Amino acid sequence: MIHVPFFVFFFSSSFISFQSPPRRRFLLLCAVLTLRAPLAHSPIRRSPLVAPTETPASVGIDPDPLAAEISVSDQTRAMSKARVYTDVNVVRSKDYWDYESLNVQWGEQDEYEVVRKVGRGKYSEVFEGFNVNTKEKCIVKILKPVKKKKIRREIKILQNLCGGTNIVKLFDVVRDEHSKTPSLIFEYVNSTDFKLLYPTLTDYDIRYYIFELLKALDYCHSQGIMHRDVKPHNVMIDHELRKLRLIDWGLAEFYHPGKEYNVRVASRYFKGPELLVDLQDYDYSLDMWSLGCMFAGMIFRKEPFFYGHDNQDQLVKIAKVLGTDDLNAYLDKYQLELEPQLEALVGRHSRKPWSKFINADNQHLVSPEAIDFLDKLLRYDHQDRLTAKEAMAHAYFSQVRAAETSRMRSQ
Repeated sequence: MIHVPFFVFFFSSSFISFQSPPRRRFLLLCAVLTLRAPLAHSPIRRSPLVAPTETPASVGIDPDPLAAEISVSDQTRAMSKARVYTDVNVVRSKDYWDYESLNVQWGEQDEYEVVRKVGRGKYSEVFEGFNVNTKEKCIVKILKPVKKKKIRREIKILQNLCGGTNIVKLFDVVRDEHSKTPSLIFEYVNSTDFKLLYPTLTDYDIRYYIFELLKALDYCHSQGIMHRDVKPHNVMIDHELRKLRLIDWGLAEFYHPGKEYNVRVASRYFKGPELLVDLQDYDYSLDMWSLGCMFAGMIFRKEPFFYGHDNQDQLVKIAKVLGTDDLNAYLDKYQLELEPQLEALVGRHSRKPWSKFINADNQHLVSPEAIDFLDKLLRYDHQDRLTAKEAMAHAYFSQVRAAETSRMRSQ
């Protein structure tokens, strides 16, 4: 069964009617998904940076009181830019990244039927289905009412990434004739819930799947796209086939140097420090922090690794591990200031050695190279983190690279 994230905003199952079990068309299903969309909120107003900026992307994420606790120094600072793939969208034509002008080519909804519900998210309901002509299994993601711009963005990004390594494949985009409710049709992955799968993974399994995830991240970054919601829920693994797919591109965005982005992205436990201190000119390195949180949870068998109760507490939990000296250095570098209330909450902490997280249950998963790899991902300063390509070259993956080379030679 495929697993997708469960959020607060949901539909009661009593709203959903089907035509006839077990194979049911989703015509009526689309018609009833007409509840009010989650409201979009204006991003935080900030002092301008040296470089000109564009309007932040509105992704419809709920506001957070943390914003009131952050302020920017009156002094302007230099714009932060990605270390890699900086100008991908600068050199490409506007057609590549201008999703607002996308003319969606709708397929035939009658070609698909739903079988069962497999999950729901804040912006969608997800079903297992099949193509009535080919009988091929698929995943049907029925989108809840949100701004058309957000829907176009997700479709455009999926189209641009089509065929990318370990990126979930978008088969079709259909729309209900009456309600105009759009649905995305994806490849089917026979995934196991990560809460059941991760405790069973061997040391080599973890190395293998993180390497496969890095392939997906390097590909999307090379195409000028940030995922912005990397977490176990969005990484589908078919363990029997050893197949991994990065899914849910609803919060993904095109990276443009010199642009400020909304910090209301990513799920709390996987939010990078840049989001928590309201640094808006972030880049692909946000995904590398989220990957680091995933990796830490896997090798230490502590899920989630940073378990904050809200966004403020999330920063506190990070500071208790990475220490406050490096946090203050990060704030100073980017001329950010915590308001006294948040500063008091964060407090003062020394850095905690990674060895403190090793115990009898996880020691077989924790090697010196694993610790070194983790340490180079979980850095406050986003510019100091490994890029996806650098990460793939790390010694932690030497066995995986060797096995892949051997496999390619034997083909």
